[in-house]
Amino acid sequence: MMRPVNASLDEHLPGDHRLSKVYRVGAGLTGLLLVAFGILGLIDRIGFFDTGGDTVLALNTNGALSVLSICIGLLLFIGMVIGGTFASTLNIVLGVLFIASGFVNLALLDTKMNFLAFHIPNVLFSFVVGVMLMWFGMYGRVGSALPHDNPYWRARHPEQAAREQRARTSASGRPPVGRPA
Repeated sequence: MMRPVNASLDEHLPGDHRLSKVYRVGAGLTGLLLVAFGILGLIDRIGFFDTGGDTVLALNTNGALSVLSICIGLLLFIGMVIGGTFASTLNIVLGVLFIASGFVNLALLDTKMNFLAFHIPNVLFSFVVGVMLMWFGMYGRVGSALPHDNPYWRARHPEQAAREQRARTSASGRPPVGRPA
C-alpha cells in the first residue's frame, strides 16, 4: 500500500548545496538574457504599446514588453542571489508562466489585444524559455532515479533514509561528519 508523500516544494535546501548552483546558474543566465533584451528594446525608443513590428534580437518588441522583460530578469537575479529552494521554486513558477504566456499570446496574435506586440518567434521564445526555466528549477528535485543523498529524495523517503543513515552510522561506529549523533 502506497503511503502519501509529505514532500513539498518549500522544503529547505541549504544555499551552498551543489543543486543550488544549478538553480542559480539557470536563474542568472535567463535573467541576463531577459534584461539584455529589455534594455535593447528601451534603447530603440519604441513606443510603450506600439505594435508596429520593431525587432530586437530577432524578436518583436515594444516598450511594455521591454519593461516586463527587465522586471522578470531582475526577479530572476534575486533568485540567483538567494539560491537554494527559493531559486528552484522561482524557476519552476516562472517557467510555467512563460509557457502559459506563450499560449495566451498565441491566441492573441493578429488581434487588437496583442499589446505586447508578440509574433510567432516571440511565442516560440516564450515556450523555450519556459521549458528551460522549468528544467533548471526541477533539476535534482524530480525524477525516478535521484541519488539517495539528494535532500528531496530523503524528504520523500524518510523511513528508508533513516534506515540508510543508521546503517552508515553503525558501519562506521560514529555519526557522519557535520551531523549530530
